[in-house]
Amino acid sequence: MILAEQLANFADKGNQQKFTLADGQVLQGWIMEITDDGLVISTKEGERGVDVHVRLSDINLASLTYWDSRLQAWQGFTV
Repeated sequence: MILAEQLANFADKGNQQKFTLADGQVLQGWIMEITDDGLVISTKEGERGVDVHVRLSDINLASLTYWDSRLQAWQGFTV
């Protein structure tokens, strides 16, 4: 539950979020939903977004970053 709350704070940061999965895949987009065991991130491909369901256990928590519009740079987020 605490991790889900921290990820909700992460989702509220910046314009977009980006993280790496355990298999090395990088996902970038907008977190749409967070549950106790997973999340949905909408990634953009062309004109349409693609919703990707991710298990929390598959996320490399050390890789959490968000786009800071004021700084125009990716910023790290620590849980």
